[in-house]
Amino acid sequence: MSSEAIIIQTDISLMNLDLIHDYLSNQSYWAKGRSKADVEKSMRNSLCFGAFTNENEQIGFARVATDYAVFGWIMDVFVLPEFQGQGVGKQLMEAIVQHPALAKIHGLGLRTNDAHTLYQKFGFAPIPDVNTWMFKKYTS
Repeated sequence: MSSEAIIIQTDISLMNLDLIHDYLSNQSYWAKGRSKADVEKSMRNSLCFGAFTNENEQIGFARVATDYAVFGWIMDVFVLPEFQGQGVGKQLMEAIVQHPALAKIHGLGLRTNDAHTLYQKFGFAPIPDVNTWMFKKYTS
């Protein structure tokens, strides 16, 4: 499949919740066991990006939690295994960094264990002074 055949949508009513939940809950390393209700709630409270074929088959997903003024956090980025290596992830990231609703924020953040090379192509770099960041983890 050529990357020109990919369509990026931000309308969550077009997105396949079952597919997104299955991937996140069963295949991702970061969201194992996440409930369908939590996936749906996270989508409703984020700017979501879906990658679709010309036949309206969803093959990828990403979301940005943002205040639309200062900061955004990119999460839950995935491309189905059979479509990886075909530029879909690049198209998702390009759609995110060029989205008009995010044009005036001061920065975007994300975490990854294995996709540094992809994100570096879009200007992402390690946090310069990690000692200035703090995090509180809640147990479920």
